[in-house]
Amino acid sequence: MLDVGDGNRVYWEVCGNPEGKPALVVHGGPGSGCGVGWRRLFDPARYRIVLFDQRGCGRSTPHASDPATPMRHNTTWHLVADMERLREHLGVERWLLHGGSWGSTLLAYAEAHPHRVSQIVIAAVTTTRRREIDWLYRGVGRYFPGQWERFRTAAGASADASGVELAAAYARLTGHPDAAVRERATREWCAWEDTVLLGETGGATRPYSGRPSRDRLGLVRICAHYFSNGAWLEEGALLRDADRLAGIPGVLVHGRLDLGGPLETAWELARAWPDAELTVVEDAGHLGTEETGRRITAALDRFAATG
Repeated sequence: MLDVGDGNRVYWEVCGNPEGKPALVVHGGPGSGCGVGWRRLFDPARYRIVLFDQRGCGRSTPHASDPATPMRHNTTWHLVADMERLREHLGVERWLLHGGSWGSTLLAYAEAHPHRVSQIVIAAVTTTRRREIDWLYRGVGRYFPGQWERFRTAAGASADASGVELAAAYARLTGHPDAAVRERATREWCAWEDTVLLGETGGATRPYSGRPSRDRLGLVRICAHYFSNGAWLEEGALLRDADRLAGIPGVLVHGRLDLGGPLETAWELARAWPDAELTVVEDAGHLGTEETGRRITAALDRFAATG
């Protein structure tokens, strides 16, 4: 547990070869916590793999599922500072970054500390622009009008509410002192997220609703908190400042059928970052497929042999 200030302690772990190439795993969500599946993409004989649970989720404390946990010290820039503090704590000079979905927004770390990053491999690319948030929580509703109306109505929002405004409404509800209010808001948010992923899961699994209660409460509260604030990033900032990544090799892996995070963002990032390769997996969505995993592993294996 790493004391990162503001009363927060961040859980971290290291696996693989202690003398291997350092790599940091940046999980999604925000607020999903880091599962063991991330490790399996790396060759443990060649990598020193660092995993951590971002503030307020997983095994980090205090947990966002507790309404008494303040959220004012949980922002993108707090997470960037935590990553740098963890690097210093572990004595790592430079490390590879690997993440997906929300985790790719923490390119903000690489843009702030480019000399500390050797390579970057990210999947299901997002930069958390407000236009991306609006698509996920409003625009994609054109494909699921009934489910979106339920999602909007549960937030008490008007029919013309933007995705950011819907996230703000849920942020208020998930911080409500009444447990029943928090639980209902969490349930409705997760139902919507699962709806967007329905084409990938066929309803066989519920990636959001199927989580344990505490994890769901924390995840939704953190998501709503971040998305209602545009992740504390100027609109388009990560694309605008992608020139700071010059000289850092990158691989972007994105599914063409990603309904919640359309390919457009990955394509725009690849154009703004000349050292990045974009791989489009034709039959994959946001969750990825076996082919997505193979492409990520191939990139990590290639970078394992470099500095």
